[in-house]
Amino acid sequence: MIPAHRLVLSAGSEYFNAMFTNDLREASQSEVVMHEVDGDALWELVHYCYTGKIELREETVEVLLSTASILQLHEVVAACCSFLRKQLHPSNCIGICIFAENQGCTGLQTSAHNYIIENFMNVICNQEFLLLPIEEVTKLLASEDVKIPSEEEMLRALKLWIKHDIPNRQKYVGKLLSLIKLPLLPASFIADQVQTEDLFKDDPTCQELIMEALNYHLLPERRPMLQTVRTRPRKSTVGIIYAVGGMDANKAGATSIEQYDCWSNRWSHVANLPGRRLQFGVAVVEGKLFVVGGRDGLKTLNSVECFDAQTHTWAPSPPMATHRHGLGVGVLGGPLYAVGGHDGWSYLSTVERWDPQVRQWSFVASMSTARSTVGVAVLNNRLYAVGGRDGSSCLRTVECYDPFTNKWTACASMSKRRGGVGVAVLNGYLYAVGGHDVPATNPHALRFCCVERYDPKTNSWTLVANMSVGRDSVGVSLLGDHLFAVGGYDGQYYLQLVEAYDSQTNEWNQVASLNTGRAGACVVVVPPIRQ
Repeated sequence: MIPAHRLVLSAGSEYFNAMFTNDLREASQSEVVMHEVDGDALWELVHYCYTGKIELREETVEVLLSTASILQLHEVVAACCSFLRKQLHPSNCIGICIFAENQGCTGLQTSAHNYIIENFMNVICNQEFLLLPIEEVTKLLASEDVKIPSEEEMLRALKLWIKHDIPNRQKYVGKLLSLIKLPLLPASFIADQVQTEDLFKDDPTCQELIMEALNYHLLPERRPMLQTVRTRPRKSTVGIIYAVGGMDANKAGATSIEQYDCWSNRWSHVANLPGRRLQFGVAVVEGKLFVVGGRDGLKTLNSVECFDAQTHTWAPSPPMATHRHGLGVGVLGGPLYAVGGHDGWSYLSTVERWDPQVRQWSFVASMSTARSTVGVAVLNNRLYAVGGRDGSSCLRTVECYDPFTNKWTACASMSKRRGGVGVAVLNGYLYAVGGHDVPATNPHALRFCCVERYDPKTNSWTLVANMSVGRDSVGVSLLGDHLFAVGGYDGQYYLQLVEAYDSQTNEWNQVASLNTGRAGACVVVVPPIRQ
């Protein structure tokens, strides 16, 4: 028995107000029986209606919240939700999320869900995950937002859950394995760790999925036809894209470095270059950014700086033999290549290679054509030099380097001459993005929004969807399964614009803009750290 005044209860609770101020039977009763309500929680809530105070404790907060929700004591519900948010932990976040969903507390549910996504690596090590029903495990393994360093961790989560109760869960293994992006795992891992796993050996669906993944690696030329949801990486596994330096509206050279996190769709400032540099190259070697050559104003540089994205520290690296600005760089089989450029006096066809093992630069075969503002990318174990300028005009020619023969070979030319072109590789194709040309009959540069795609199997170029704006000196990089076109110059403005290209829909879509408009920024991706 909990004594109380109808007036007090009606003033504090919408539930009691409706009960006692309408023509309901309870309005005239001296005693009201409440079914399926916890007595202790009810007593505390009645006390709250008198005093406006309530004590929240970890062991009773959930039953208090559910009772307050029935009684429509919204302030108590909000206080309980706030209390539970502060209690979120890898060991209880799944339970809180399910509880909040059942109670209709959408704010708390969102907070708990985000906590699970953010801390997934720790969550899967706790009992709550192992006890989840199949429906909830399916949701987690299918999530594109879950934060993991690699797809191997999702496979580990699947195995942990199945092995916790093999007799009752083995039947789900094919369904759950279809949610793992097996084609994105290393081929050696698929052969050594997946194909040999006892859980998958006798399941036909699993064997089909494993063969699909192996074919993706064994038949790279067919990858454009093999695209599925399993070949589209999760946001957290694609790494972080960096936009380094470039020319900004002050025309003094941007020294800032911005990073883009696709999980939050946001650019943020992360560091500054140690000194002024323009028309340099950047590549990622062993997880570190190497900033190569460029010019500091009038002087062309041969110096190299190394940025550790984890410690945010800079260190000098041995310089190139040749001073170069307007060079292109690429990493092929471990070594870094510095291609072409301008030494302050003439356009260069020479190429230098940096071996990170011996920390030395050496010359390799020169290109057939001198090129500055050249686009460089790696495709099928070849280094491609695309377009650029040779001193007299912009170039449409393309050549590729074979490190095994130490020779450059001419490839099919693009449809347009492109200086300041951005290049990147996606699904076995080489893309040439934007750039400019200066026709002999027109002293003003033409800046392109058009994009061409090179197919090495047919040695031919085809046009794909245009960007929204014509621009040169655009930074281009592959992030996950999208090409990102970052910044650039449209003839009037240094752009903050960033667009992402989806090859499956053949569309460019705008994403979050840079904080600083810049042209000639070097855009590279640093992969996530594998734990």
